[in-house]
Amino acid sequence: MIDILIHTDTRYPVNRKAIRRAVVDTFKRYKIEEITAEVSIAVIGRRKMNDLTKTYRKDETEHEVLIFALEEVIQNQDGLPTGSQGFINVPDNVLRLGDVILCWPKVLEAAASDNIMVDEEIYRLTVHGVEHLLGEHHD
Repeated sequence: MIDILIHTDTRYPVNRKAIRRAVVDTFKRYKIEEITAEVSIAVIGRRKMNDLTKTYRKDETEHEVLIFALEEVIQNQDGLPTGSQGFINVPDNVLRLGDVILCWPKVLEAAASDNIMVDEEIYRLTVHGVEHLLGEHHD
């Protein structure tokens, strides 16, 4: 069972079915359907996305999607991260993969630029984010 947590503001008319379908389709494509996992998808505005980008990516680029995988981070004696060891094993046996953050205004711009429906762009970006959570890295 894949638990898909979707967080969005009411001012962003997101098709939650497109998000759920993208997550489930991605898990099927990777043949990991029989798993107890949790994925969080958040749809936010430009200002919050820019804040996340500056804080965690340390850049000024406007992103359509950001991914935050939940991994066990190895720290040195000063508390600085030195690497990671995969996902944390939790007592309830739910594999919490992490968060996919979509920027609604950038999604609209990308859909218009690519001349596709907004739901298609939401689907595409969600698949892209979940692939990253599953360890896929694109060039």
